[in-house]
Amino acid sequence: MINVKNILIIVICILILCGGVYGIKYFMDVKQYKEAIKEIKIADVDLSKIKDGNYPGEFETSFIGAEVNVKVEKHKIVDIELVKHKNERGKKAEIIPEEVVQAQSLQVDTVSGATNSSKVILKAIENALKSADKIKQ
Repeated sequence: MINVKNILIIVICILILCGGVYGIKYFMDVKQYKEAIKEIKIADVDLSKIKDGNYPGEFETSFIGAEVNVKVEKHKIVDIELVKHKNERGKKAEIIPEEVVQAQSLQVDTVSGATNSSKVILKAIENALKSADKIKQ
């Protein structure tokens, strides 16, 4: 007959095994996330090729994501709505759309302390503008 001590040892071993598997998966996800962030390159988009309209864009990594709607009128960005921003500590980066509108360029400084969120938001805006550029004019 199995006693309580043996059952407790088995349960503890199962918990340790599950924790180890979860820990390994988490560290692999973090590594993949860091590599994805490092590889983000923000290209400038030629606004003279963009027709008037509203263009959705998004970009997502393991831990951070952004969804935007970019409004273009007369080859100028007039508004960027940040529809969704999945972030950890990157709330400060939510000023990026306003800075892009002011600069009329994606080449704006990232927000200190929210660099990763800044890059993800900029990439979502770039994706919106690139999708607009592909629409037949």
